[in-house]
Amino acid sequence: MISQSLFWTVTILLGIGTFLIRFSFLGLLGDRELPEWVSAHLRYTAVAIFPALVTPLVLWPDVTGGEFDPKRLVAALAVFLVGLKFNTVFAIIAGMGTLYFLRYFWG
Repeated sequence: MISQSLFWTVTILLGIGTFLIRFSFLGLLGDRELPEWVSAHLRYTAVAIFPALVTPLVLWPDVTGGEFDPKRLVAALAVFLVGLKFNTVFAIIAGMGTLYFLRYFWG
């Protein structure tokens, strides 16, 4: 365990850092028009972050002890394919349905 003073020092510094990062966009740039090239790059932020968060959970899930699970890969593929044609809700339902179907019948 770490000391209580170190814990609170790190917590406060992380809080200040998080505030400054958010303030740099909201406080300093909130009422200004961003250049078109910046807006174009910001449109792809969620598209870049979401796969980076999901990929390790599909390829090395904690549930399986970090071992590859083909059922999860097939479910992720179902999410991708349904997401190309329909909205996010249908993609999530397709992924969940595929995963539970495969877990029930495949073991």
